[in-house]
Amino acid sequence: MTPPILTPIRLKNGTWHGHLSAETEPRIEVRYLGQKLDGVALSPTKGGWALSVEVPTAALSDGVHSFLIVDRETSRKLADFTVIAGMAAADDIRAEVNLLRAELDMLKRAFRRVQTSGD
Repeated sequence: MTPPILTPIRLKNGTWHGHLSAETEPRIEVRYLGQKLDGVALSPTKGGWALSVEVPTAALSDGVHSFLIVDRETSRKLADFTVIAGMAAADDIRAEVNLLRAELDMLKRAFRRVQTSGD
């Protein structure tokens, strides 16, 4: 039997959606902060199963919130998703952009050195 394959689709209106390719209905569990989530729905669809996970309102707060999706029968991780919100997200994104700018500047300087030394 082929193990289920979960393909993320989108996060929209507080619900995460994915498509599960599986021969039989899989037994799915979604965990947040080590606890099993309610609000997980699995329904048959073309080529597999549609999975929807209601993101709890507690996860819509400052910080980084991670969710783990596992096959209950095998305990195999199928996927995960993360919600980042609030002030922490803005600071993280600014820091990441600044780091990327610094790395890009470093690469530009190195590229220019190579160009001028080759002339």
